[in-house]
Amino acid sequence: MDSSPNIRMVDVGDKAVTIRQATAKCLVVMKEPTYAAMRDGTLPKGDALAAARLAGIMAAKQTPTLIPMCHPLLLEEVVVDFQMMEKDCAVEITAMVKGSGRTGFEMEAMTAASVAALTIYDMGKGIDSTICIEKLRLVRKSGGKSGTVVLE
Repeated sequence: MDSSPNIRMVDVGDKAVTIRQATAKCLVVMKEPTYAAMRDGTLPKGDALAAARLAGIMAAKQTPTLIPMCHPLLLEEVVVDFQMMEKDCAVEITAMVKGSGRTGFEMEAMTAASVAALTIYDMGKGIDSTICIEKLRLVRKSGGKSGTVVLE
């Protein structure tokens, strides 16, 4: 980041304010005993899913402080949900962020999903050093000039 204009925040001032929404997903894969302890709420650090939900919501609100050039946006709703995938010993995290603004909420949704995944990792790492976070991706966005885009 030097004095040249190579890095800059994009001007969104002329864009229309619209209701926008973005949804991101990721997967946390672990060993079966870790999965069972997380599912049953018996991990040494406590309820990983409750902690991950709170962490994901808080992270979405902090996105512009974490990602350079990311616009601060007024978040109207953040939802972090989990799908237990017992056969795969995995948890799929879905994070949805909605609000009215001049730019999209993709980064907030991706940040929420990734920090929720990191929280599950942190809660389980003491008993399972093989926990893996996979497939962080945007799956849907809506609002603005491009309308609704479904990626999965």
